[in-house]
Amino acid sequence: MSEQANWMETLYAKIYTYLADPALWVAIGMAALKILVIIIGARIIVTMAHVFVNRVFQKREVGKIQFEQRRVDTLRVLINNVTNYTIYFLAILMVLKQLGIDLQPVLVSAGVLGLAVGFGAQSLVRDVITGFFIIFEDQFAVGDTVTINNNFNGTVQEIGLRVTRIRSWTGEVHIFPNGQITQVTNFSIQNTMAVVDILVAHEEDLEQVEQVIAEAAQKVKEGTADMVGEPQVLGVQAMGPTDVTIRVIAECKPNTHHAVTRKMRAVIKAEFDAKGIEIPYPKVVSVNAGKVQAQAQGE
Repeated sequence: MSEQANWMETLYAKIYTYLADPALWVAIGMAALKILVIIIGARIIVTMAHVFVNRVFQKREVGKIQFEQRRVDTLRVLINNVTNYTIYFLAILMVLKQLGIDLQPVLVSAGVLGLAVGFGAQSLVRDVITGFFIIFEDQFAVGDTVTINNNFNGTVQEIGLRVTRIRSWTGEVHIFPNGQITQVTNFSIQNTMAVVDILVAHEEDLEQVEQVIAEAAQKVKEGTADMVGEPQVLGVQAMGPTDVTIRVIAECKPNTHHAVTRKMRAVIKAEFDAKGIEIPYPKVVSVNAGKVQAQAQGE
């Protein structure tokens, strides 16, 4: 018992001596202060870098060399993300150094670990490579309306080297690994075509109907900047048992054809009502069989 008591007293004395050393607490305080300064400094640098990048792209928007706004937004988001990763990675290394960790073995281990991850996480490598080519080839950009893999429709919110975020018109946000994006339909690059099919009754004068439709479409063009081409009435598109289909088309700005189509339908309907042009609708003809038979016998 005496030997154990002596051992405990010796251990307690060593711990007390170690913790009571003022130099230890000064070193801990200085290290904690440096770590705090590194964290705050990294945050300040990230904020300043974001401000600088945003100003550079704002000046580029009004500069002599113009880029598409969608391309500018994509590059701005990407550069800000890369800046975040780089600065915070350097800050972590500086914090580890303040904690007394030798960085050389850490970096060597990180290199070996990265090589192992490169072989094991092939999907991650594929995502990064695909993301690079999406941005490099300008397949789509932030703000574009796209359809991914013929299944998901929405507006591009963010493009990263690993994932892409798409927001649907109902508010859901879909996150796609870039390596899984195999097909993209972009509705925001080229002008789109508004196609409107109007049904009229067989009894109507088709020349008058086409003239009224052309005048209505022209009113829509004068009232909206989204229609960039002259509307064209193509004529009879189809004939049914109770109706004739007249087709009118108009070239619009990218991804505005839906709004133009709705407006054209509303204006054409108002013009038809004003001119007395009838839109076909189901009709019921009632025949009195007894009366018809009596008339036949009288004849």
